Amino acid sequence: MTIIKPKPTGNARRELSYLKFDVDKVKPKKSLTVGHKRGSGRNNLGQLVVRHKGGGAKRSFRLIDFKMTSYLGQKAKVKNLEYDPNRSANIALIEFDGGEMAYILAPTGLKKDQSVICDAKTAVRPGNRMMLKNIPPSTEIHNIELTPGKGGQICRGAGTYAILLGLDGEFAQLRLPSSEVRKIPASNYASIGVASNIDHSKVVIGKAGRKRHMGVRPTVLGKSMNPVDHPHGGGEGHSPIGMKYPKTPWGAPALGPRTRRRKFSSKLILSRRKK
Repeated sequence: MTIIKPKPTGNARRELSYLKFDVDKVKPKKSLTVGHKRGSGRNNLGQLVVRHKGGGAKRSFRLIDFKMTSYLGQKAKVKNLEYDPNRSANIALIEFDGGEMAYILAPTGLKKDQSVICDAKTAVRPGNRMMLKNIPPSTEIHNIELTPGKGGQICRGAGTYAILLGLDGEFAQLRLPSSEVRKIPASNYASIGVASNIDHSKVVIGKAGRKRHMGVRPTVLGKSMNPVDHPHGGGEGHSPIGMKYPKTPWGAPALGPRTRRRKFSSKLILSRRKK
């Protein structure tokens, strides 16, 4: 990917940048897309439960195969590399020998007309998918299963990957992008390589309108509100928050305290992420 900085013909374009995508400019496969109605942060009663959501450009949702276990041992040819407005990484349209098609997450380095395969054990090439116990240590992997048979759940964003540290009995030890080291069942599947579009995090949005196109509404500081609306609210002008530590709009401690609840998977975490 290439970062493009347009000429500063106005204040709105002075800082912004965008990506020049190395993808095929084709329409998505109609049989692999569905309508996508967004709730704009509201529940079934119409009540606002998630702030800062609403509007945005209309999108169709691409059905991504995060498992690929339905076609074990079958080679597939990459037909197109495509942009997906619903995620930061690019996707690839693949076709199996029987004519079936599917979308998968495209890793960095995957090219058109290459072949990919999902099997218990296969070649270590970008795009191939296999069990963790058959992947060599120090390999970069993405789209990793946490629960057997559920499909990839972690390392699916642009430029993300985990490093396989080694095997420990029935578990594999992985270092995640957050620096956390955890154990995952060695029979789970993972894809080889780094998720594509690694320059995604370098893009400067530059103006409010681009965030509105993404479906993100404005965020207002708590200390700009009234006391009835936020614990930080009130005071004369843009005054400090007036308390020992910041709080959420609902009064819970913010910006520091850990929010992870007790989970059975805590015993699988060998080293917590560094803040």
